[in-house]
Amino acid sequence: MTPKELRALCLSFDAVVEDFPFNPETSVFKVLGKMFALTNLDARPLKVNLKCDPEDAVRLRAEHEGLIVPGWHMNKRHWNTVTVDKAVDGALPDALVRELVEDSYDLVVAGLPRGERLRLDRA
Repeated sequence: MTPKELRALCLSFDAVVEDFPFNPETSVFKVLGKMFALTNLDARPLKVNLKCDPEDAVRLRAEHEGLIVPGWHMNKRHWNTVTVDKAVDGALPDALVRELVEDSYDLVVAGLPRGERLRLDRA
């Protein structure tokens, strides 16, 4: 997955904005103010921090050793750092990356207050 494709994917979900709260290089993708993805789109290899169900996080790390690791500078129980760069040996399929980004978005939306979730449903 290219940086352009990753950015477009993250922005394709309802009510998502790209923010730069940490520095100009780090894109933070948020849904209604809650982060679901964090990446430096200029970094090589390209990586993204994604929220993940704790049980799935452990399974994914075991299945994709070295490409999916505990979230860097994040709560390691709930976040994974995913290498999405196609130039990396054994790169993850784009379909899996899309699924992981969507799962992260869905987990964050599920944690929003009911009124905010309803607002998203109407969008």
